Amino acid sequence: MNFLAHLYLSKNNKNILIGNFIADAVKGNKYNNFPAEIKAGILLHREIDNYTDKHPIVRKSKRRLHERYKHYDGVIIDILYDHFLAKNWQNYSTIPLELYAANTYTFLQNNVDIFPEKIQKILPYMIEHNWLVAYASINGIEKILQGMNKRTKGISKMDMAIEDLKNNYKELELDFTTFFKSLEQFTEEKTTLLLLT
Repeated sequence: MNFLAHLYLSKNNKNILIGNFIADAVKGNKYNNFPAEIKAGILLHREIDNYTDKHPIVRKSKRRLHERYKHYDGVIIDILYDHFLAKNWQNYSTIPLELYAANTYTFLQNNVDIFPEKIQKILPYMIEHNWLVAYASINGIEKILQGMNKRTKGISKMDMAIEDLKNNYKELELDFTTFFKSLEQFTEEKTTLLLLT
């Protein structure tokens, strides 16, 4: 899953949200350097990624893209799944996506001092281009995929994935909707366990 899903799955626990947001930049057992609830958020992020990578529905989604993108298929599916979450946001939250994004950006900015350097550098770019809201539109996703392709110096061909999204739209959306129900339940149970340890 990508940024929007990880933030959303943190629910109302702000420390879990911080941990979930910074997790990709926290390597190995460095999570032990953080307070208990942020540590739980980092570990939750890893659990979500592990669950997602192994799930048969996600694997089915990846197979639709694998021939063209090889090992980048998972990164692309993470982004496309965030598109379906953003596009159907009203089915998951009573807070409008624009307001949720604005509140989240403010909160993250207020806590940026405790973020790893890599995340500190990403956050202003994320806010400037309003990634969380951009995920909801085809044009927004296209720009994000173009940006990711540039980061791989064109090797990934991720900019072409907008074609695959359009050609497999209904199938991918169904994959996401079915998978996300199970992911929400899994995350709720894991969050409870991690906060108890």
